[in-house]
Amino acid sequence: MKKNIDFSEFMTAVSQENHAFIVNLHQELLHQGYRIHIKEARSGYVAAYVLHNKTIANYIFRKKGMLIRIYGAHVNEYEAVLDTLPLEMQEAISHAPVCKRLLDPHACNPKCSMGYSFFMKHAYHQKCRNGAFMFLLHPDYHPYIQSLVLHEAEAYRKELMLSQ
Repeated sequence: MKKNIDFSEFMTAVSQENHAFIVNLHQELLHQGYRIHIKEARSGYVAAYVLHNKTIANYIFRKKGMLIRIYGAHVNEYEAVLDTLPLEMQEAISHAPVCKRLLDPHACNPKCSMGYSFFMKHAYHQKCRNGAFMFLLHPDYHPYIQSLVLHEAEAYRKELMLSQ
């Protein structure tokens, strides 16, 4: 049985350059009602932010460093933010895998919840949800990552309010 991992233990694996950013974003998401679920993985920890059983972002560790994966289910509501991202982040989005299921509903696993269709720099993209918004954490990207996560969190909260 795997033990529960608390946030302070998770933070021991985080590089110093990302420490303050992760703590600040963590506090903001907790304030908005999100919970964090942390578990051990092959290459470190996986920390997911969840509200009503929907994950909006998670941190993962890879050989090249710590990454954040943002599940941008509401990206169409804040597409303009994508145009403000640094070129390296836009290129990461552009090079992310295409969502096979958006192209052909039978091409991927039927349990796949499908990717995202959106515009960035006037170009149409159909990206897999698992790689569309996956970025290496670096101090230069912190404000942009925070903006994306908080825009997604706000859009999801609006959806929840409308569904009640």
